[in-house]
Amino acid sequence: MCGIVGYVGKQQAYPILIKGLHRLEYRGYDSAGLALINANDELNVYKTKGKVVNLEHFVEGKDSTGCIGIAHTRWATHGEPSQINAHPHYSKTKNIALIHNGIIENYADLKKKLQAKGIEFVSDTDTEVLVHLIEYIYQRDKSNMVTAVQVALNQVIGAYAIAIIDRNNPETLIVARKSSPLVIGIGDGEFFLASDASPIVEYTKQMIFLDNDEIAVINLKSGVKVKKLNNVEVTPEIKEVMLDVGQLEKGGYPHFMLKEIFEQPECLINCMKGRVNVDLNDVKLAAIIDNKQTLLNANRIVILACGTSWHSGLIGKYLIETFCKIPVDVEYASEFRYRNSVISPNDVVIAISQSGETADTLAAIELAREKGAFVYGICNAVGSSIPRVTHTGSYIHVGPEIGVASTKAFTGQVTVLTMFALALAKAKNIIEHDKFLEMIKELSLIPDKIREVLKHNDKIADLAKIFTYARNFIYLGRGYCFPVALEGALKLKEISYIHAEGYPAAEMKHGPIALIDEEMPVVFIATQNSLYEKVVSNMQEVKARKGRIIAIVNKGDHKLQELADYCIEVPATVDSLEPLITSIPMQLLAYHIAVCKGKNVDQPRNLAKSVTVE
Repeated sequence: MCGIVGYVGKQQAYPILIKGLHRLEYRGYDSAGLALINANDELNVYKTKGKVVNLEHFVEGKDSTGCIGIAHTRWATHGEPSQINAHPHYSKTKNIALIHNGIIENYADLKKKLQAKGIEFVSDTDTEVLVHLIEYIYQRDKSNMVTAVQVALNQVIGAYAIAIIDRNNPETLIVARKSSPLVIGIGDGEFFLASDASPIVEYTKQMIFLDNDEIAVINLKSGVKVKKLNNVEVTPEIKEVMLDVGQLEKGGYPHFMLKEIFEQPECLINCMKGRVNVDLNDVKLAAIIDNKQTLLNANRIVILACGTSWHSGLIGKYLIETFCKIPVDVEYASEFRYRNSVISPNDVVIAISQSGETADTLAAIELAREKGAFVYGICNAVGSSIPRVTHTGSYIHVGPEIGVASTKAFTGQVTVLTMFALALAKAKNIIEHDKFLEMIKELSLIPDKIREVLKHNDKIADLAKIFTYARNFIYLGRGYCFPVALEGALKLKEISYIHAEGYPAAEMKHGPIALIDEEMPVVFIATQNSLYEKVVSNMQEVKARKGRIIAIVNKGDHKLQELADYCIEVPATVDSLEPLITSIPMQLLAYHIAVCKGKNVDQPRNLAKSVTVE
């Protein structure tokens, strides 16, 4: 979950590295560092605890020259956030510096062996073990650096994306990856390196996405050469990445999260573009067209995901079971991979991940494929790992999401799952024609209805001021809106650090009702759907116990405006599309409460955007 940036070329590397670290800070932000080789072939390493701005202050007045360098922003795994544990790490001779994203699972055994050889360690990290191991092999075997890296990585168990510079080879970057992303940018007489495209897309659109067990040598004169760890040469595929740099800026908003909440109408239009055709009354996904028979023959669908993606998967379960009449299981990928999961070749697995790099989801995909299942990926990041390891899939096309707490990726995932369910139901010929037409029409109206909700932003901001005191929240919903309650609670936890739990509204009386008193805010999703009266009854139970009710209601619902303490109105739609509308006030409420509490909503503590470790 750390961020990696590298450069070799004719420009000064430092400004490129620092700018890249700021772009990648959403991946980790407890410490940062960089290494540069100057014109005298001196290798300088600078690192600090805290955010990238701290690193900039630390480097002021120091030698930051050099046309080759690597940089890193960290999310701690081994060793607490500190200057010593920050990357890059020196080798024993200080000729080599290395940065690393991932976890080396057998680092303790490797460390003992190196200590027995007289090598001393200064940090608590697994990364320092790797840089010492590489130099030890290099000196022992009198080999070249690339061979030493290959030999070392063949001893490593775990996940990694690494970048190395060597003061004795001042025009060369050596990089490698396994289960952690790494992108090489090809410029005009210069080369860039990053964990994803965002830090380097302003310099080049031509990129190589390294695959697992690949090592690349990036040399200023000879270009990029890629090999497998077993030394088999690989011809890298150069892809053109179309990413608008403007999407990576705040655009006048105080935070990326608020910008991304407000981007959702346009994002969902992009998500549906070329897929939902209102004029032709049709929904088409290329992946369903190309794999129609496999999907029609599915006995069961298993959805694998983590965090917010798991919540969208729950909504996907309701959609697919309702429209396609196929049983669906929703599994946490982290649990699926470690239990005796029953998967057959007639099962279809849908793997959902915003980043396309979630470690647990990737491992679960590998297990599903080993058991013969057909795997369909849903993700946002073009060129990421999940699209490469799945049989087929769909991008959500909502643009880069920088805020750590997911917003537009959630609604994008739900939109793709809705289109999947409708397209598959039509292919199975089991959805009524009138219902199909109604769904297409309502789906096309969702962006405008979200715009209506966003008009309540100021009202929700005022409401948030009332609840900054709260230490706990309960979120309640039923049917399609139960997963929205889970997602609303997660958003509040992530960015305001207020404890919150989501439940099916009917389950409240089976335990959580004991928590209700005049100090407990309870958020109800109480739209006028088929379960409306049931939810009203649950609200009355809370009101009888003096709970403070915030209700998400349909416009003009005067009945609930009298019952609830506070109401947020949303436009009406069909039951199955309500999550796309009701999730918006949940996002805004969490955002504004966190802002009122003075929290860093884009970079909440202990979290990172792309979870590439277990």
